[in-house]
Amino acid sequence: MFNKRTKIKELLASEKRNYEVTIMGWVRTFRNNQFIAINDGSTNNNLQIVTALGMLDDATLKRITTGACIKAVGDIIPSLGKGQKVELKATSIEILGDSDAEKFPLQPKKHSLEFLREIAHLRFKTNTFGAIFRVRHSLAFAVHKFFNDKGFVYLHTPIITASDAEGAGEMFKVTTLPLDGTAPKNDDGSINFKDDFFGRSTNLTVSGQLEGELAAMAFSDIYTFGPTFRAENSNTTRHLAEFWMIEPEVAFNDLEDNMNLAEEFIKYIIRYAMENNKEDLDFLAQRLEEEEKLKPQNDRSEMGLMEKLDFVVNNDFERLTYTEAIEILKESNHNKKKKFQYLIEGWGVDLQSEHERYLVEKHFKKPVILTDYPAAIKAFYMRQNDDGKTVAAMDILAPGIGEIVGGSQREERLDKLLKRMEEMHIPAEELHWYLDTRKFGSCPMQVLALALSDWCNL
Repeated sequence: MFNKRTKIKELLASEKRNYEVTIMGWVRTFRNNQFIAINDGSTNNNLQIVTALGMLDDATLKRITTGACIKAVGDIIPSLGKGQKVELKATSIEILGDSDAEKFPLQPKKHSLEFLREIAHLRFKTNTFGAIFRVRHSLAFAVHKFFNDKGFVYLHTPIITASDAEGAGEMFKVTTLPLDGTAPKNDDGSINFKDDFFGRSTNLTVSGQLEGELAAMAFSDIYTFGPTFRAENSNTTRHLAEFWMIEPEVAFNDLEDNMNLAEEFIKYIIRYAMENNKEDLDFLAQRLEEEEKLKPQNDRSEMGLMEKLDFVVNNDFERLTYTEAIEILKESNHNKKKKFQYLIEGWGVDLQSEHERYLVEKHFKKPVILTDYPAAIKAFYMRQNDDGKTVAAMDILAPGIGEIVGGSQREERLDKLLKRMEEMHIPAEELHWYLDTRKFGSCPMQVLALALSDWCNL
């Protein structure tokens, strides 16, 4: 069998010595025609291969370049060098794939994120993106473990759909009709989708939450975890065209149950990554610290990466209403001295990231859960409160980001749901299937929406 190899992470973690192994990976550096630093992606740490002088011919030596892929067989022995416990004393080396040293863009030095964006197809080979994606993997695994252990049912909601759960209208369209202007038109000039694949206008999903509600009305506790798409024309770090969303839907829950589940979930997955990806998180924390030093003093984050994570895990989240938050922000020195880019002048405005971060980082100094938002700035399916102007919605705010989780209790009363849809000009006939859940055994229910990319930004 060709692939009878041991991963470098396993070798570096083991206390075993003086045994033969086979390793495969990519060359990071090669010096003095004798010392090869090799990495296989299982860890950011390299393993040093030592070759005896004269063991390799000149042709092979010239092919051991940065980026080349090699297979090495030899004995794991205690290392005489500093910074490493073991090294591999090679008995044979095979070149599996050459790399042109003069053309390979990832030389053994630190590269800026801007440069790595220009060579996105190669950036997985860097320590930075290696650490990020190993952490991302742990977070995704923890998502499934958390909900599985609680007895939730995992399901896939449609990626191609005719519904717009967010009501924003900023969607990627899906069609088989020609795009050269010859698609059939209606009398009013709009596209006639009669001959399209689905016979109607369709798009990539912005959320699976409405379909998720259908399943929650049968299984009680379900969650979705899949790709969602937003055609928002924005170049900010908070907006992505494609990202993965986690959306738990729970029957028989109210807003307080919603908040409790969200707080428990966030602490669980962050703690899981801290316990299983310490090496990667330490690396990313060091990189962030170095980048922060290059910023003007006023633009630097007050907390390092590990401090932010501890901050979320080890604090009970502060809970307050949107109305209380608006009053705090309105009376803050930041607002009075016009330090906010968007000044808070009154009730009803949609909070910006700067406002959310102020509440978390400056005022409460702990994660915050805001509840009971104005109905006018929220979606039609959120439960209307008795005051007639707010809905049972909640957002969790985290340091360095702002909103990291959104959720709400659903409007289970058919009459109020229909009235709200009418007010927002949402045709009831297009969501007849959704309204059936309120006709046949409706119950209190809550949903959360959480983007995996937000946690990676912490």
